[in-house]
Amino acid sequence: MRRRTVLLPLLAATAAGGLALTGTPAASAGVHHDRGPTVVGPYKHLVVIYEENHSFDNLYGSWGRVGRDRVDGLGSASPQHTIQVDQNGTPYRCLKQVDVNLTSPPLPATCTDTAHAITSFFRNRPFTIDDFIQPQDTTCPDPSKFGPANGVPKGQGLPGGCTRDIVHRFYQEKYQINGGKQNRYVTGSDAVGLVMGHYDTWDLPIYQYLHSGGAPNYVIADHFFQAANGGSFLNHQWLVAARSPIDTMPVVQTPTGPLDQHSILDANGFPNASYPLYKPTTTNVKDAPLTQACGLPTTNPKLVCGDYAVNTMQPAYAPTAGGTSTLPAIDSSKYPTIGDRLMARNISWNWYSGGWDAVLKDPKSAPLFQFHHQPLNYFTSFAPGTVGRTHLKDETQFIAAAKNGTLPTVSFVKPYGAENEHPGYASEHEGSDHLVDLIKTITSGPQAKDTLVVVTYDEFGGQWDHVSPPGKGSSTRGVYDRFGPGTRIPALLVSARMTRSGVDHTVYDTTSILATIEHGLGLAPLSTRDARVNDLRRAVSLGDGRHR
Repeated sequence: MRRRTVLLPLLAATAAGGLALTGTPAASAGVHHDRGPTVVGPYKHLVVIYEENHSFDNLYGSWGRVGRDRVDGLGSASPQHTIQVDQNGTPYRCLKQVDVNLTSPPLPATCTDTAHAITSFFRNRPFTIDDFIQPQDTTCPDPSKFGPANGVPKGQGLPGGCTRDIVHRFYQEKYQINGGKQNRYVTGSDAVGLVMGHYDTWDLPIYQYLHSGGAPNYVIADHFFQAANGGSFLNHQWLVAARSPIDTMPVVQTPTGPLDQHSILDANGFPNASYPLYKPTTTNVKDAPLTQACGLPTTNPKLVCGDYAVNTMQPAYAPTAGGTSTLPAIDSSKYPTIGDRLMARNISWNWYSGGWDAVLKDPKSAPLFQFHHQPLNYFTSFAPGTVGRTHLKDETQFIAAAKNGTLPTVSFVKPYGAENEHPGYASEHEGSDHLVDLIKTITSGPQAKDTLVVVTYDEFGGQWDHVSPPGKGSSTRGVYDRFGPGTRIPALLVSARMTRSGVDHTVYDTTSILATIEHGLGLAPLSTRDARVNDLRRAVSLGDGRHR
């Protein structure tokens, strides 16, 4: 494969100043940016494609050079941010593996770690997943049912090269990041050594497409972090509301009695006793949907407490899986979303989700539709029968709008489970193929020159990355609060209008997307986080050739 030659102005990293914020709702007035006919720069339409569960190093770690600049990838990782240690700080010699296609057998046991009772093929360092599980391998589960926890053995599943899933939860990620050292991802994971795996970036469909003849220019943002620690549920909430939701019913009545949904942590701030390499300091731990309760003897004073919903909970409105972990509807009048802001100003926008129409007709027809990936469905202003509900649409309507030249000012696109790149139930390469198809549709449509596409991922999927997120004492200067940001994630800006490709080293997080919309359209911020983060204007100007 030949790499397309691209030009890049050398761009210095910028920072937001290491401000510790609370993530609480901000006032609805006091906008200080001029309203204009465009969302950002020259663009009248912004499309946000929200993929699933990959750290930056896991997907883009070997991206390499773009013109005269180099992406901050695996080659930049220091040993201090790479070598994984146990809970006592002792480095592992080998990586324990539990994915059925990475264990020994079937792979030979060429590494022995007597101190940790590990025999493995893998030494304590990053490895390329494609060397062991290739895109065509039959390791993907039947979509109609959950696959085995440790993955599907080769020859027993569907093609796609799926790995097993990896834990990605709030307190676990805080522990794994280890104050910016990035060295406890293995210890704090149910998938242990798999967290150090990464894909061959140059073989990914998105990379090959962007470096093929006639492809649009792009900007890769290599210091873009997930807004909050943890998983998909919470980071979708931060994408639309810039805050962690509060559960107004933290104790649920069940047929067997009251169920308290607060987490309980050990002295290290860890909530789980079932992982292969972590031993809690106490048996009284609980891995639950909510943060730890405040004011109890079990409260870990170093970590956030209260009734915040930080791990997966279901929406109160259909479509939903229901159950005891259902979040009461969030009052939009008290905690508005970006959708509420746009509706109040009569600015066109929609949230498009793959499988939305199908799951509304028959939930069984879309087994990989993820209810907790629909963040607006948690808010009262998007309840069935409301005006807001009309802005929740199927992905097929987005594709039609892109082809017909009828895109709204702001579009959020959430691919269906089988096409969103999520480890465990989706093929990375097939999901990347779908991403390419979406970008091609947009950049060949009637509004191509007026449309900016932002591609990013909701969260890290439990996978290691070597760059410290902003935080107290971190070498990465940026805005942070008690909820995040978390691990670095992939981010691309693509447009048929861009005149050059490049690398933007500016520090961003998920709420930078909200800040971009708010600043460009004259909307008030939703919280203290999106009020202070960098918006994406620097990346846009780089792609448009205005920063050299």
